[in-house]
Amino acid sequence: MKTDIHPNYFAKASVTCACGNKFFVGSTKEFIETEICAKCHPFYTGKEKLIDKVGRVQKFMDKAAKKSVAPKKVKKTKIRKIENSK
Repeated sequence: MKTDIHPNYFAKASVTCACGNKFFVGSTKEFIETEICAKCHPFYTGKEKLIDKVGRVQKFMDKAAKKSVAPKKVKKTKIRKIENSK
C-alpha cells in the first residue's frame, strides 16, 4: 500500500445506537452513532408490521371504478371528392 493516502483504521471503533446498545467494529471513524441497530430494528425483534398488499389493490380498484369512463373519441375522416378531368 502507498503511504499517506489511506485514512486511519480503528480496530475497535465504538458504535452507539439511539436505543442505548453499544458495540465495537472496525472502521475509519473512531465513534459512530446510529439511529437503529439489530437490537431495536423491527425486523430482528419480531415486531415487524406486514403491509396488506391486497388492501392496497382493492383500494386502487375502488378508486378506478369511481372514475367515469370517458367515451373513446371517434376520429373523423375527411372525404375527398375525386374529379376526373379530361
